This record gives sequence, structure tokens and C-alpha cells, in this order.
Amino acid sequence: MLLATDLDGTFLAGHPENRQRLYQLISAHPEIKLAFVTGRGLEVVLPLLSDPTIPSPDYIICDVGGTVVEGKSLQPLQPLQAEIDQRWPGERVIVEIMNQFPGLERQEVPQQRRCSYFCEAGAVTDAMQQQAAELGCEVLYSAGMYLDILPAGVNKGSTLSALVNHLNLDKDDVLVAGDTLNDLSMYKEGFVGVCVGESESALLDATRDQARVLHAVHTGCGGILEALAHFGFLGAGGVDAEVSAMEAPGKADLVMVYHRLPYEEVVEKGKRIRRRPTSPNGIIPTLLSFFGDGSPGSWVAWSIHEPKQAIPFEVHTEVDRERYPELVAARVALTKDDVDVFYKRFSKEAFWPTLHTFWERAVFREEDWEVFLKVNRLFAERTAAEAAEGALVWIHDYNLWMVPAVLRELRPDLKIAFFHHTYFPSADVFNVLPWRREIVGSLLQCDYVGFHIPRQAENFVDVARGVAPLKVLETKACAPRYLTYGCAVGLDEVTTAIEVHGRRIGLGAHPVGLDMDRVRHVLEDPASQARMASLRKELSGVRVVLSVERLDYTKGTLEKILAFERLLDEHPELCGKVSLLAVCVPAAKEMTVYDELQARIEQAVGSVNGRFARVGWTPVQFFFRPLPFEEVVAWYAMANVMWITPLRDGLNLVAKEYVATQGMVGGKGVLVLSEFAGAAAELHGALLTNPHDLKDLKEKLYLGIAMNQAEAEARLQQLYSVVEHNDIRRWGQEFLDAVRQQATVTS
Repeated sequence: MLLATDLDGTFLAGHPENRQRLYQLISAHPEIKLAFVTGRGLEVVLPLLSDPTIPSPDYIICDVGGTVVEGKSLQPLQPLQAEIDQRWPGERVIVEIMNQFPGLERQEVPQQRRCSYFCEAGAVTDAMQQQAAELGCEVLYSAGMYLDILPAGVNKGSTLSALVNHLNLDKDDVLVAGDTLNDLSMYKEGFVGVCVGESESALLDATRDQARVLHAVHTGCGGILEALAHFGFLGAGGVDAEVSAMEAPGKADLVMVYHRLPYEEVVEKGKRIRRRPTSPNGIIPTLLSFFGDGSPGSWVAWSIHEPKQAIPFEVHTEVDRERYPELVAARVALTKDDVDVFYKRFSKEAFWPTLHTFWERAVFREEDWEVFLKVNRLFAERTAAEAAEGALVWIHDYNLWMVPAVLRELRPDLKIAFFHHTYFPSADVFNVLPWRREIVGSLLQCDYVGFHIPRQAENFVDVARGVAPLKVLETKACAPRYLTYGCAVGLDEVTTAIEVHGRRIGLGAHPVGLDMDRVRHVLEDPASQARMASLRKELSGVRVVLSVERLDYTKGTLEKILAFERLLDEHPELCGKVSLLAVCVPAAKEMTVYDELQARIEQAVGSVNGRFARVGWTPVQFFFRPLPFEEVVAWYAMANVMWITPLRDGLNLVAKEYVATQGMVGGKGVLVLSEFAGAAAELHGALLTNPHDLKDLKEKLYLGIAMNQAEAEARLQQLYSVVEHNDIRRWGQEFLDAVRQQATVTS
């Protein structure tokens, strides 16, 4: 038989184990002849021939059918190549003609007997096709962006058909495999074919009615193995063992499903490079620590991959061979447009404002919801492929709300846990979402759902009551760990288990802790100590009120500036003695929703400084940029008051960072914290304020500034004991312990 296969997305794709199975099968069966049929130029194919893990092809058809060579000698296969050459008018002639058509971008890849471009569908006109025809050429457009000008009658299918005739093969002995519309010509020649899993929808539509074409479930090499078994190549049972092995569950006992990879990716000199994250995120190292026992694990996250990129996409990559030898990153390929819609636009414009009770700011677009569903399904399918029988899957945050629904359908054997990192509002707010039933229905497919504080868990129960009949199975008192009646997000009793449609679902409060070692290492660094000494000298005689947050209408930055102005109005004795240092980290450039807020904040800062500034003293020092964590920690150590006043916040780790820093340096700083931040329910000792009330904001800040040292020290000791004990490691371990306990009760 002859296996004629596309490369990218087909023969070079699929699960690594399925690739190995197919490659070994080809090597073990010399009767299988192999032909690479690709849009790549021959120069780009050559590096594959030196890879010992990839079977050597007997023939190579490249340049979308414009070039055909023998696999071993790489010499043109005659007379086939000569016949193609006679039809080609030459690159220079084609380029001159194509230059008159707008919207074309020449592909910067090696190419012969073809001219290839990137363009939108609208750029392909009748005039272009007529001009090409007059030169004896044809226009081939595929995948919504690839434009190839080829000799008339030359394409992957025609050249493959010529090769098959040259070899005197029967069409029934040829299996063609592809994944994009660029491969369609191969299926039109009457060969047996397979469209591998996740093929371009246009190719699937074009081949749907062809009985001799299989639409495989498995991607890449797995799809080819499916086809070999389906069409009976290699005789009865020849591929059954490989297909059975493919159908087995994955190997990961623990699957972490998180939107971010546990490393950073950059492209340098045409190669994708992995390196440790430069932006600090205490959660990622903690989640990685659960893979240190040597058991197989997977980390499912997205990776941006554009069809224009010449770099082949790898689904599986190593994370850290030395520390986590059995952990792989299972990457979900998303285009930049997918990420922009799913994460930067839809999640931030529809879900984020609703979750934080600013539903009037929300923008709901049905087309964005469809992208959200698509991305969540891709995450679920990748997770299902990774997980071993009965494995534990831990899904993170609202971006992946719909993963449990798809995953439960694909893999009912799995234990599914979900942690909601953002605030979860009451039913009257959440129910504004047009898709609330689908979202809650998906979360109810979990075995365990965790939130930061009891109030958020109880809000979820109230929302779920409006979606499905619900029975409360267990409750527990919130005290003494959490405030009950002492703050806006307090609660005296919380539901810990419910039953919906006969299924038991565990619920819990698990406020994320702090990576104490990260703060400690910064404070011990000589450079940090020198920075703090310099600040101590610079700030002599001035009390510092510190504010650190992202630019977001939920953070209450504008309200804070206005309250500080009132404070200086009513307490002129503080002028020259108290400064507000406000660090505001800007949002991504694509998030224009924050532009108006930024302008209003800057105007308010200008007003305060214009009214009260003196020579040598500026009331508000406003930093509209991210500061390195080392510099922020130095300010934490120097600040007399930490003023954190979000209008609504799921938790707020900045408050804990300040407490940890002050505790480690023996400080007496005061934490003035919004009672609408999740951390307010946990941080006994904070001075709570209502950020919706400018009068209360002003008065509580004044209390923090004027507090006597004995009370400040007592409050800080109470705060530090909470933060130190309930650190990030305890958070992760307590969550997993709760999930496993729930699984024991259920079984």
C-alpha cells in the first residue's frame, strides 16, 4: 500500500504515543510505501529527513504538488517533474501580474513552481483567476488565508495521481490523509482517505458525502491509525492492537486545567523557546508542587498558534525534567483572535463586571459566547485525553466554566474539582447572565466546587436553587476562622454539600494563601535591604499611605483619591506629613474599556496635587505602571498604612503581601481594608471600611494614620498569624484533601 499524507496537522501531529505507534508500524511493515504530500517547499522538508524518529519517505510531493522527488536520492521523479515544469511560466512573470492585486502578502517560505501569498477571501477575485488562467495557471485558496498560484492542473491530488499511475498501483491500495482544504484535491482523485481529528471544517464539509473518506476522531497520527483499521489495510487485525491502545485512557493521575502554562513561551529566530515565568505568580509554583511525587500528571493550558507560523505545533512539552519528570504540559492551540475574544474581550466585558456586581457595565454578545464554548470544549477534549481512569481533574476559574459539562460527558469516570478564583455574586446579580443555566449546569457536574470565602459558596447555592431542584446535605459554622457579622461579606453558617439530580456535590471555602518564601527571599536580598534603607532616609518625617492595585473599576481607585482629598480638606495638619503612594498597574492595550476610568483617575490626582502640593511635598505620588515585586516589597516595609479599598474583590492577595512583609520586618503597619474584599472575612485585625461611602473611607484612613503603636502592633500580630498559618501550600493541600474526602463519601 501507499500512505500519502500531509505533514503539519497530520503526520507530524497527534498524541506523541500515537505518533510513535504509527511510525513503528510503518517501520515494521516494509510493504507500506510512504509519500509526504505537503504545501511546504523541499528545503523545509529536508530537516525532517534527518530526524531518526520519523520514517523516511519513499516519495516527496511538495510545493502543493509543484515538486515531486524520490525520497532517498531527492532527485526529481521523471518524467513527472518535467511535465510540471513545462506548465510553469516562471516566478517573475507571476509576481509581476499578482502585484497589481491589493491585499496580498507574499509567504516568506521556500517555494518552487508556485507563488504563495496570505490574503483574505475577498482578495481572490474573478480578475485574478482570469489573469492566472491566461498564464496557464490556477488559483488555489484554502484555510481562509492561503493563496497559491500553481501551473494549471497541478495540485496535491493531480501529482499524487500521476505518481500512483507511475508506480502502477491500484487506487484501493492508496490511503490519503490530510486536515485542511489544501488537501481536498487528494480526496477528489478517488483514493481511500481520512480526515484526521480536528480537521478544518471546510474539508469535512467537502468530503462528508464521500463513502471512501473517514472522518477520524483522533488527531494526527491517531486518525491515520483509525483509518488503517477501518479500511482493513494490513489485513485482519493488523492494526487492532494500536487502535485499542489509542482508545485507552490517558496516564495522568492529576490533571491541572489552568489558562496559563507553567512556563513562558517566546519565539526567537523561528524557534519556540520555553523559560521560567518572569511575572510572579505564587499559585503556579504551588500547583506544580503537587506533581513532585513522581506520579504521571498533565497541565492543560492554552498556547497561541497562528496558522501562518512555520513552527509546527507541539501538543505535549516538558515542564521541568529534573523536578517534575512525569509532568507534561498539554497545550491547547488557540489563535490570537480566539484569545482576544474568549479572554480579553468576552471574559472581561461580560463575565468580569457581572461577577463583581457591576452588571450594568456588562456587554453580552452571542457570537462571543460561541467562541467561549468552542475554547472550553477544546480544553475539555484535551483534558479527557490526558486523564487516567478515575483521575482527579482540577479546573481553575470562570474562564473555564463550561469545561465540566463537556468533560463529564466525555469521561464520567473522572473526579472533577473546580476552584473559583474570582468573586461569585448573589443570585439577583448572577442571573443577569443570559447563559446562567448552562454555566451553573456545568458547575453542577463537578464533584467539588471551592470558593475563597463562605459568602461566595452560599451565593452559588442560591444561584443553583434557581436552576435545578437542590437539597442541602451538610452545613457548618463559619466561625472562628471567618468573620460572621463583622463585615459585609461575613456569614454565620455555610453549606458544604448539596444534592442535585441524585448527585452529591461538595462545596467549600478555601481562601488562597500567600507564598511566604517569596516575600522572605526578597527581604533577605542585600539589594532590597539597601533600597529600604534609602527609602527610610528619604521618607523621614512623612507617614506613607500605600495603595497597590490594577487599573479596574472594581478596585475603587477613584473613590480612594476623592476620599484622600476630603481628608486633607478636613485635616490640614496632615499636609506635608502624609503622602499617598498609589501604584496602578495598567490593563492590556486591547482593553479600551478602562480608558475613561484612567482619565478620571489622572484628573482626580491632578486636582489633589494642584490644590495641596508644597515645595518638597507631593500629596499623591501616582505610578501608572507596574513596579517590580522587589520594589513593591520595599514599599510594603516602609508604609505606615496599607489602604486597600476595592468595591468588590474575590479575595485580594496584596493585603496579605503587606501583612507578611510588615510581620517579617517587625513593623507596626495598619491595614485598612474594604469590607467587600473576600480577605476581609479572613483577616482578623484589619481596620475595615466601606469603599462605597467616602465619609467612611476618609474616617477609617484617619484612624489608621492616627492609631497608637500598641493597638497597631496588636492588630498586626493577629493579622500575621493568620497569613503565616494559612499560606499558599496549606491552601492547595486543604483543597485537595477536601476533594478526596468528598470522593470517599460519594463512593
